[in-house]
Amino acid sequence: MFFRLYFAAGLLALGALFATPGPANAQTPVTQDVDRAQLLRNQSLMHGDPYSLENGVDNGQAVASPNDRDLGEQEILKRVERYEPFSVSVATPFYYTTNVALAHSGEQGDLLFAPAAAVTYAPRFTRTFFGSFTVQQQSFYYDRFSGLNFGSFDFRAGLVYILPTLHNLMLRGEYDYNRLTFSNSFNEFFSNHSIFLNAELPFRIGRAQQFSLGTDANISVHAEPSAPRRHEFDFYAGYAVSLTRSFSVDAVGRIFVRDYSSTDRTDVSEILAISANYRVTKCFSASAASTFAWSQSNKSVFDYKVANIGGALSLNFKF
Repeated sequence: MFFRLYFAAGLLALGALFATPGPANAQTPVTQDVDRAQLLRNQSLMHGDPYSLENGVDNGQAVASPNDRDLGEQEILKRVERYEPFSVSVATPFYYTTNVALAHSGEQGDLLFAPAAAVTYAPRFTRTFFGSFTVQQQSFYYDRFSGLNFGSFDFRAGLVYILPTLHNLMLRGEYDYNRLTFSNSFNEFFSNHSIFLNAELPFRIGRAQQFSLGTDANISVHAEPSAPRRHEFDFYAGYAVSLTRSFSVDAVGRIFVRDYSSTDRTDVSEILAISANYRVTKCFSASAASTFAWSQSNKSVFDYKVANIGGALSLNFKF
């Protein structure tokens, strides 16, 4: 199992809103809107990778069965299901965020509901080489600050290569088109074309635990308007443990560096996310999660801290 440390599909988005006349020391309007939206969507992108668990095969072996202990130590032949390249996911994240404006002071909190739907096609070219094509739409609805509602559309296309001889190192490269729109409207306020690169190294601990190290680079190629355009680089470490076949706990820490192309602004952010996940059925799961983030900028007005707590209900179908 390759643990995707993007903070599980459709779970907590990294809470950040802005208030138009809102709290003091918040960011400036256009860039602020985009920063808020990108922080939210980056944490809730649904990477539905059918190859992350090859249909009953775990590192080339059949996944453990609750009946294994009844069979003694004998060697047995287990059924391996066919590879299913299509994945359809629906999620309903909801949470409370403590800083709706990413404000340096005068923080205000709000509730957020962020339903999302995604379709992924991941053709398998070889046992370790895959394609990845995803279309995702997500809407963000606020409670008190309903004027801040917006939508986010993503199209991603790329390749994934797994190197079993290098400790199952996973390499990913994707093109991502993102379009941010006003609430209940097709009118966009920002669009961005970017190249996303990722390397992740998993370390299995027995059959129930995994520690992972990884790094990302998200390079903006073109954006409209250009002022909010930025490049992102991060390093992360994560831990996942399956306490039962249905219940798991994940934790991930990230350090981000964000470089704004049109200005001399550079931000450094630290994020800690913890989630508990319960798989009710093969397709349906429920999660609870908390996220804590701190951001420091070379322009102190952009410094902020934020905490979020909430959860999600998710459906995922493979075929």
